[in-house]
Amino acid sequence: MTTKQTISPIYIIGALFFVFGFVTWLNSVLIPYLKIACELNNLESYFVAFAFYIAYLVMALPSAWLLKKTGFKNGMAVGLVIMAVGALIFIPAAMTRTYVLFLMGLFIQGTGLAVLQTASNPYITILGPPESAAKRISIMGIFNKVAGSLAPILLGAVTLKNADGITAKVASMTPEEKAAELGALASRVILPYVAIIVVLLVLAVLIYMSSLPEIDTEKEDEEVALANTNKTSIMQFPHVLLGAFTLFLYVGVEVMAGDTVISYGAAQQIPLDQAKFFTTYTLVSMILGYIIGIFCIPKYFTQQMALRVSAVLGVILVAAAISTEGYVSVLCISLLGLANSLMWPAIWPLAIADLGRFTKTGASLLIMGISGGALLPLLYGYLADQLNPQHAYVIMFPCYLFIWYYAVYGHKIRTK
Repeated sequence: MTTKQTISPIYIIGALFFVFGFVTWLNSVLIPYLKIACELNNLESYFVAFAFYIAYLVMALPSAWLLKKTGFKNGMAVGLVIMAVGALIFIPAAMTRTYVLFLMGLFIQGTGLAVLQTASNPYITILGPPESAAKRISIMGIFNKVAGSLAPILLGAVTLKNADGITAKVASMTPEEKAAELGALASRVILPYVAIIVVLLVLAVLIYMSSLPEIDTEKEDEEVALANTNKTSIMQFPHVLLGAFTLFLYVGVEVMAGDTVISYGAAQQIPLDQAKFFTTYTLVSMILGYIIGIFCIPKYFTQQMALRVSAVLGVILVAAAISTEGYVSVLCISLLGLANSLMWPAIWPLAIADLGRFTKTGASLLIMGISGGALLPLLYGYLADQLNPQHAYVIMFPCYLFIWYYAVYGHKIRTK
């Protein structure tokens, strides 16, 4: 593609990444919000993340099948419509204060995002030279995290307004008064999600009518075709399998850093009116990391080196968070955004390298790895109840160490 031809697709995909970020990082506010509105403990509240991210595991392979039928562009439009349906379910969920309905809406939103992510990540990776793929994904990451940094502020301003006061007030109410007060709190989410539905449907129409070019991933150059001559399954590419597990761990620690930090701030006796900004700090630090990636990859260091350094920084910050208290400890969790920022841009090109006709299936396998955002925060929630929210972060150590292993050795493995 010429430069003129790639400008429009990059902006279109950028708009999609903005949507990904906004919808995904609403969860950081929904966790403490639904914990109050639906009267949940830590473990129960983290089913918000579980319901959302488990959809990536369940629906990734069906997403690959859908994209083979529809192509990238039409598949993206379908994904946006599915997300709108999930957002729609929030309205009856809020009206009835039914936690299971909220979780169902989140699962359907995650399903739509599974389709979108399966299409957009390999698309932006292939849309240019492979050695600069991390730079392009970093640009997409800025769209994603700018939206993600706005989402908790905007939703939090509506849903968490005077949340500490409401929590204290309902403790002394009769059951009837408590139900009325919590019902009013639950209804706060309706108007924001109506706006989200409208935006998703408008974007779906724009994507469907756009001139977004289709990329044929079934064709292979001679070198890749020769290497893949006897390959019949994605399971014959060890670097993809290891990459999917690395992505599983990475998304787990990223979601923990972003979605638990508000609740962790509250556990450190920081008022929710202040703690609601901590996820934004996490995402701003990720944006800083993306900017570093855009200007430095591959000019000053490789994608592999970025992944190695990021993993080591993650270990250092987790150790600091566990060994300190108060604002310093919470800030260390927020700064994990910087450690995590270049992991997604680096893992994708390393994991889908040399796949050729297996690219769509390989991408769907990597998308399944996003389910780490479902399972690891849930484990964190369990440990937070059993130990305490601070010491529960110890589960991040092995995650960052395995990510370091993939950066150094795992991505090079081409035979079992």
